[in-house]
Amino acid sequence: MPLLMPIISGGSKMRLTVEHRTHYRYQTPAYHAVQSLKLTPASFEGQKVINWSITAEGCTIGSEFTDGNGDIISTLTANGPVEAIEIIVTGEVETTDTAGILRGHKERAFPAVFLRSTPMTKSSSAIRKLAEKVARKSKDGPMLELAHGLAEAVADAIEYAPGTTHVHTTAADAIADGKGVCQDHAHVLISAARHLGIPARYVSGYLFADQDGKPHEASHAWAELYLPEFGWVGFDPANKCCPTDYYIRLGAGLDGQVAAPVRGVHTGGANENLDVTVVIAQSQQ
Repeated sequence: MPLLMPIISGGSKMRLTVEHRTHYRYQTPAYHAVQSLKLTPASFEGQKVINWSITAEGCTIGSEFTDGNGDIISTLTANGPVEAIEIIVTGEVETTDTAGILRGHKERAFPAVFLRSTPMTKSSSAIRKLAEKVARKSKDGPMLELAHGLAEAVADAIEYAPGTTHVHTTAADAIADGKGVCQDHAHVLISAARHLGIPARYVSGYLFADQDGKPHEASHAWAELYLPEFGWVGFDPANKCCPTDYYIRLGAGLDGQVAAPVRGVHTGGANENLDVTVVIAQSQQ
């Protein structure tokens, strides 16, 4: 798909259902676990939550709150001993194609917050070279053109290759290897944008895979860049497009570790095994 230019008028709509299961199993029982869950999508222009549920048998899920980024957070606690924890998310969301522009999202954080680098997004000479090359080509052009150029350059620099990287792979590692997945594309784009003084952040969410024969990840990640003319605009180098009505946005952060849908700690529970399954379908209603 070509990169889509943001537009002001609304686009196509879709209603999507989600079933997301996160299963932790411990070789020895865990005695206490606390997890921060960024698993509830917010409603804004382009995304309307019809219904949503998070359950985890034997655990307590605390009241939701909205953080400074406008993301909905809940807390899971489990008092052991527990040999396994399964978090089950189900829901239905109506999405509208806004060509990547994030409108009506309630947040208090200033865009400049997302100029700060992290270990996952620290630039390298290769990332700086990529960013500066695009900037020279887009000199005196609109910032939107520069942002699209960065996303295209990252897509060309990193081949989509599942299994070649892991959750701790940095942006610098990914561009050096020239292979990766959506997380790596997002981290490199964020790093390149910040090098040029453009606020950029990591977004976690879901992608409804159509039947085009291409590989997709139902659990997905992309980047948002702050462009003064439009506000936050999403770019998905892994699929060479801006987010459409095929996307559900969960939350954002400085990098993939901060924006992770599930983050937490536990005592005991050695040799943790994690299994995640996500099924996204188009509602028949």
